[in-house]
Amino acid sequence: QVGQAAYSASKGGIVSMTLPIARDLAPLGIRVVTIAPGLFSTPLLADLPEKVRKFLGQQVPFPSRLGDPAEYAHLVQALAENPMINGEVVRLDGALRMQP
Repeated sequence: QVGQAAYSASKGGIVSMTLPIARDLAPLGIRVVTIAPGLFSTPLLADLPEKVRKFLGQQVPFPSRLGDPAEYAHLVQALAENPMINGEVVRLDGALRMQP
């Protein structure tokens, strides 16, 4: 998005360090997985007017709504239970790509 260079750079840094950290920690038996969430129904968004929350949810291609925290927790559980997932960035955003 326009005006989000610092935010974008910080996200890019996290994405870029996921694999190297996973490799560094592998000898210790530690896996590293990054979750890149989209728009979720959180206390931050709860303070927005309902009209704004609905608009934001409609921007998500499918499902066209805000994510539920239980869906995030479900992904965390699935990632933790699968020992082969390591050094990966997983998007959890319903295919959302914010417009400029």
